[in-house]
Amino acid sequence: MRVLIIEDEKSLSRAIKELLVCEGFLVDTSFNGVDGLDNALSGIYDVIILDITLPKMNGFEVLQEIRRNQISSAVLLLTAKSETEDKVNGFKYGTDDYLTKPFATEELIARVWALTRRSKREYINESLRFADIELDRTTHFLKKDDNSIKLSLKEYQLMEILMLNKDSVVDREYCITKIWGYDSDIEYNSTDVYISFLRKKLDALNSKAVIKSVRGVGYSLGEKE
Repeated sequence: MRVLIIEDEKSLSRAIKELLVCEGFLVDTSFNGVDGLDNALSGIYDVIILDITLPKMNGFEVLQEIRRNQISSAVLLLTAKSETEDKVNGFKYGTDDYLTKPFATEELIARVWALTRRSKREYINESLRFADIELDRTTHFLKKDDNSIKLSLKEYQLMEILMLNKDSVVDREYCITKIWGYDSDIEYNSTDVYISFLRKKLDALNSKAVIKSVRGVGYSLGEKE
């Protein structure tokens, strides 16, 4: 699970990041509204922790832009105020939850976990389909007819990205950022390794689906002719 913290109090931001990393989350941080929005619009985050009072662009403005661009990440709004108006505006602009400063760290962690569970329930029974294959999003099995192969976590994440974007070419940088994060020092060709693994598994299933490489850009799903 990936979390973005948009909070200008750097000491608080770092403290929250350390807590969430200890819980197993991958965490990125931004210290102003403009940079935070830029990161949020990547669409790679499961949860965004968003402060209202930010330099360059306030939290309400960031939230409105996130929802206007149809980013579905769950948003937890942080505010130093407890006025009803702020809460009402937060929900009006599309927040999923709010937390008033100062807050107990246990409550913050509990709310983040609750938001991740809520987002999972949105597709808990869904599968993705392309050509003659099906990707089970709960078990991480890739299936064709009565045959199935278990995917590793990275293989599953990459296959999910390809199937969610089956009508377009997926940029290699997007795959790296989505799976490993902005701060990752992973080698540039690491995605090629996992693409190779996925191709072998598609061949093992005797599937019509193929993963095509688009030179200098990324990958796309297609069908054998």
